[in-house]
Amino acid sequence: MVKQERAARTRMALIRAGAEVFAEDGLASTSLTTISSRAGVSTGALHFHFESKKALVQAIEAEALETVRQIVRDASTPGGSPLRALVGATYRLMSKIADDVVVRAGFELSDDPGRDEGPSIRREWQRWVEEVLLRADQDGWLADGVSADDAATAVVAATVGFEVLSGDDKAWLSEEKITGFWDLLLPRLTERHALVWESTEKSAADPETP
Repeated sequence: MVKQERAARTRMALIRAGAEVFAEDGLASTSLTTISSRAGVSTGALHFHFESKKALVQAIEAEALETVRQIVRDASTPGGSPLRALVGATYRLMSKIADDVVVRAGFELSDDPGRDEGPSIRREWQRWVEEVLLRADQDGWLADGVSADDAATAVVAATVGFEVLSGDDKAWLSEEKITGFWDLLLPRLTERHALVWESTEKSAADPETP
């Protein structure tokens, strides 16, 4: 049991170190030796857990993707407003991208031109946003004249834009920026925007609130 726990800690240290170094130096120019040194382990230990750079990249993406999936699961309550889920999830996602280097690297690596084709976290987020807004439309939450497709386009473009722009300025991920975006968009999306804000306010202030 102790050996398994130590192995799990080493694996996670390598994932975090890989995320940090990839974010700093880019995928193509990063060596596994640099990552093992950052994690404080030998290159042999790294190769025990990850046989190649590609395997490490896949592990970082998988870790980040599971975090994003947990965010949307936590935001989606049965019978609740799909718009509340969407607004709450954007706050939590932007907070995670700001504070968790693995999640941030997962987004960046998923569309890095130097990697092989694989699942994209940005596309996964896009699919969820599209599904939530389709459900909002079906449940009568969207205002007259607003289509689920158009709403999804706006939300995905803005949130992915915040993520990309934050590479140079972390202020793009701030609660102030996200609130400003929803203050502008939510009244256009739904006539019940005050109700959505009222039920989302606590989630925005405390990302751990379900």
